Amino acid sequence: MINSKKPYLLVAITMFTFSSCTKIYKTPKADTTSLKNAFKKDFYIGTALNENQIEEKDPMVTAFISKEFNSISPENIMKSMFIHPEKDQFYYNMTDKYVAYGKKHNMFIHGHTLIWHSQLAPWMAEIKDSIAMADMMKNHISTIVGRYKGRIDSWDVVNEALNEDGTLRKSVFLDTYGKDYLINAFKLAAKADPKADLYYNDYNLCSPEKRKGVVNLVKNLQQNGAKIDGIGMQGHWQLTSPSIAEIEKSILDYSALGVKVAFTELDITVLPNPWDLQGADVNQNFEGSEKMNPYPNGLPENIQEQLAQRYEAIFKLFLKHQDKISRVTFWGANDSQSWLNDWPIKGRTNYPLLFDKSFKPKQAYYNVLNLKKQE
Repeated sequence: MINSKKPYLLVAITMFTFSSCTKIYKTPKADTTSLKNAFKKDFYIGTALNENQIEEKDPMVTAFISKEFNSISPENIMKSMFIHPEKDQFYYNMTDKYVAYGKKHNMFIHGHTLIWHSQLAPWMAEIKDSIAMADMMKNHISTIVGRYKGRIDSWDVVNEALNEDGTLRKSVFLDTYGKDYLINAFKLAAKADPKADLYYNDYNLCSPEKRKGVVNLVKNLQQNGAKIDGIGMQGHWQLTSPSIAEIEKSILDYSALGVKVAFTELDITVLPNPWDLQGADVNQNFEGSEKMNPYPNGLPENIQEQLAQRYEAIFKLFLKHQDKISRVTFWGANDSQSWLNDWPIKGRTNYPLLFDKSFKPKQAYYNVLNLKKQE
């Protein structure tokens, strides 16, 4: 998904206690006092990093991230408009720092993303024919993946290529190369680094129609000799949807293809969706609406509890299917970093992650950790 590129104020961390208006949540026992330790035998626990975090500008934030997570994804820096903004120009400075960060902190390093219609380098959007597109894809994928061969562990090779009905999204790649651009992309990535895990990544993958489209996409890649190792399910979810049953069906259907399942961009919005309103039009009128931004000064206790129960149910399902899941990555380290503060309406205050804007663990954090205590 598109993320805000604004720097965020990173503040001091209170690691072991969390107090809300009326409750104090107890610290779990020593072997489950961080996410990565609690789930180390199940799957990687990751977060998306912004530039300030990659450059380790705040030592306390660095300590927090290395304590809680053992996998990282880049929010923006590897998207084509940043890493390959001109045909003959690659900018590796920040990406090199990102990879060095992961190695320094002994983390699983994920690359995001090679082929995506959004945040696209402008020159790529102007390509008009299949030969030029094939040349671009070969140069872009081979050069970037080749540079980090053996250092980046997995890649989102193609991102968000499907419509909601499961058909291929209209894009410059589809228009100029044709539907086989996905096959070409995965083959190029595999050739550049045969040992890296290669993923198709998308949102709303619990939707039946889109799920069917992903199944067909994976089968087509496999039938045409392209290496695909996993499906990345962007977990941009709500307090009540998608249902646990639909999430589980997706895990089972994708796993049945012989690929891994990763949850790549997990966050749970607690705010109303303007598209749920009758005749709603997302525009400036919503920006000052109390209805669309109901919790500007803090999350009420009852919503905090709903968020905690939702995360608990999700992670209970993840543990049930831990043999099929490779990685669970939160899209941001704390609430202040979340892209959901600016989408689909700018300037709102959302609370979608396990840590608040001061990096304090929320009730949801302890509910998730307590699942491991119960084993």
